[in-house]
Amino acid sequence: MAAAERKVCHGGQAELMLFLAKEGITTKTYDHPEVFTVEAMMPHLEKMGLDGAISKNLFVRDKKKRCHWLITAHHNQNINLASVAKKLGISGGVRFADENAMVEKIGVGQGCVTPLAVFNDKNGDVKLVVEADFLKEGKHKNLHFHPMVNSATLAITPSDFVNFARATGHEPIVIDMIEPTYC
Repeated sequence: MAAAERKVCHGGQAELMLFLAKEGITTKTYDHPEVFTVEAMMPHLEKMGLDGAISKNLFVRDKKKRCHWLITAHHNQNINLASVAKKLGISGGVRFADENAMVEKIGVGQGCVTPLAVFNDKNGDVKLVVEADFLKEGKHKNLHFHPMVNSATLAITPSDFVNFARATGHEPIVIDMIEPTYC
């Protein structure tokens, strides 16, 4: 991998950790080899026996490239973008944003997308969308996200995650993205 690509994956980890500490948010970070997909990450996390929900994250935009959303759901969940767009009231649907938009808006590139990257969205251009199951009272001890790098996973309680999002000016938009399955 080129050095320029690696640099994109380090979108302010040190600053993020200082911010979390300043906000009184306790986290635990687990180092693992650099990964670019959830599938590649899972064997490492399974060996660690992490307790809680592990995320996958999508960075999307509207058709006209005016609005951006960072979507967080369970690592093994299929996300129907048309359904999510409908639930969010986005006419015309959503599409994946390109890497340049990711770097510009949230300071990280492909393989490093994390809801914690809203920390880099100082203008409030990005809306944070979270699977409802992540924040159900008592459901998960921790939520697991990349801490701006794809060589580590950070554990944070659901309530501290909400506190973090609010402290960055990003009230989570909580929707049920789990689609029912029919026989």
